Amino acid sequence: MSKQDLIECIREINRGARQDFLDQFSEQELDMYLEHLMEVDLEEMALSA
Repeated sequence: MSKQDLIECIREINRGARQDFLDQFSEQELDMYLEHLMEVDLEEMALSA
């Protein structure tokens, strides 16, 4: 995934994340953050089921 693709995915989950803030991070850092967000999102879905 490109850096912009990662940022778009992050912003879909974390709507408060600003483009200019996320631009500061490397692709690797953004990928790690996206993985974390997806794990948290799955946990929240499981708890609300």
